[in-house]
Amino acid sequence: MAFIVDDILLGPIKFVKWIGEKLNEAAEQEMTDESAVRERLLELQMRYELDEITKEEYRKGEERLMTRLESIRKYKEEKEARRSDL
Repeated sequence: MAFIVDDILLGPIKFVKWIGEKLNEAAEQEMTDESAVRERLLELQMRYELDEITKEEYRKGEERLMTRLESIRKYKEEKEARRSDL
């Protein structure tokens, strides 16, 4: 009987916790999506080749995106290292 009461009382809290975990997972997935960064690199290159942006704009954009890509890879490596330590 006590377990049913606990489930009823703690149900909303568990649901909010579950929603928070799912939102966190979705945000992390979006932030660490290498394919989105690669897509933006291709778009940047196309814009440069079509003379829509200058060489300097291209260089700055490429540098920013490559830094972002490296950050994503480093984050994934560190996360994997933390998992293997457990």
